Amino acid sequence: MKQLQDKIKKEGKVLSNQVLKVDSFLNHQIDAFLMKEVGKEFAYRFKNDGITKIVTIESSGIAPSVMAALELNVPVVFARKRKSLTLTDQLLTASVYSFTKQEENTIAVSGEHLTSEDRVLVIDDFLANGQAALGLAEIVEQAGASLAGIGIVIEKSFQEGGKILRDKGFRVESLARIKSLENHEVQFLEETEEAAV
Repeated sequence: MKQLQDKIKKEGKVLSNQVLKVDSFLNHQIDAFLMKEVGKEFAYRFKNDGITKIVTIESSGIAPSVMAALELNVPVVFARKRKSLTLTDQLLTASVYSFTKQEENTIAVSGEHLTSEDRVLVIDDFLANGQAALGLAEIVEQAGASLAGIGIVIEKSFQEGGKILRDKGFRVESLARIKSLENHEVQFLEETEEAAV
């Protein structure tokens, strides 16, 4: 998605060979117009998959998920990372290690909002080590729902997450796939390389 790649090149800050900061438009301040386009792209890629729910994780996955949900006309369910007094019934949980925060969280979704009738699209902001997506897929499985695929805004292809998910047979649609952050420069996988993956 060229518009997203251009935004990453212009506003993304490479903090190290592993870390890209995009808090000016994705995971702190949100560029709503860009997220609208991101949502349209996810909806386009999954329009024939019978999606009934989008599942994401708080908080950075919410904006692209809501925009995709508007296009697909379905609800969004987000997994909570923190305990809530109101989130107690029929809890579906998974343990997730955050690459960025270097900590383990238990994420939870109420079984009231995710059932065996659902056909789910998982959406998240970043794919690095794949733990968040695996945790969300585990919750979808616990609910007895079917997973249509995983939509990722930015995939760090040089990390193992994408390979892990694809090796497990999950359909992964990433809108921007980063090949490298070496020398403080963002390099994207070219379309020909993506087709070969």
